[in-house]
Amino acid sequence: MTVRVEKLTRTYGGGSAAVTALAGVDVTFSRGTFVAVMGPSGSGKSTLLQCAAGLDRPDAGQVWIGDIEISRMAEAKRTELRRNRIGFIFQAFNLIGALTVEENIVLPLRLAGANPDRAWLAYVVERIGLTERLRHRPAELSGGQQQRVAIARALATRPDVIFCDEPTGALDSTTAAEVLGLLRAMADEHGQTVVMVTHDPVAASYADRVLVLADGRIVSDTPQLGVARIAEQLAALDRRGALR
Repeated sequence: MTVRVEKLTRTYGGGSAAVTALAGVDVTFSRGTFVAVMGPSGSGKSTLLQCAAGLDRPDAGQVWIGDIEISRMAEAKRTELRRNRIGFIFQAFNLIGALTVEENIVLPLRLAGANPDRAWLAYVVERIGLTERLRHRPAELSGGQQQRVAIARALATRPDVIFCDEPTGALDSTTAAEVLGLLRAMADEHGQTVVMVTHDPVAASYADRVLVLADGRIVSDTPQLGVARIAEQLAALDRRGALR
């Protein structure tokens, strides 16, 4: 499913303390693509993700998930849309300690009153390497395994769009590569749209396209050109910021 934002503006605070996180951003994330969103701290990348996902309301502009405009939608309707069509993966795992791995994975479906697609769940669990861990609780898992549970939970509803905010930030390089490979497969094999905020050029190299923000504006939007080129772009942006 395509995600589109038009003239998106978001400001936090007021008066002399006001901070503009987004300053009229226009961007489209096409169905079945994997896009990395990068930029220095405070550039607006996480705000863009939150507004595009319907977790935050912009001050102005529009957000479209497929053919549905969500930025002015009533909160109950937005919650329903997020639950049924959007998956979220964050650096914080947000697992429930009292539940088993399997119970954590199917929780969004249970809350929605839906029955799990057992074939799809079996595919996700096997692909993400959790088959032998379904009866464990989060405290019995490593950080990498907990992140895999969070990813499986996000995929359990077979969402059209997957939003990720630094999903590999707390993982070792081997586990991070496995997670990124799975996200890549979701786009390639299942036509899901993946939008990932990251600071890591290696993570961004798994994407089709790299979007770079600075001061709430898009300053670069290119096909990903490899780790070295991505790192060069970010370093050049950091130098420009230091000279201002």
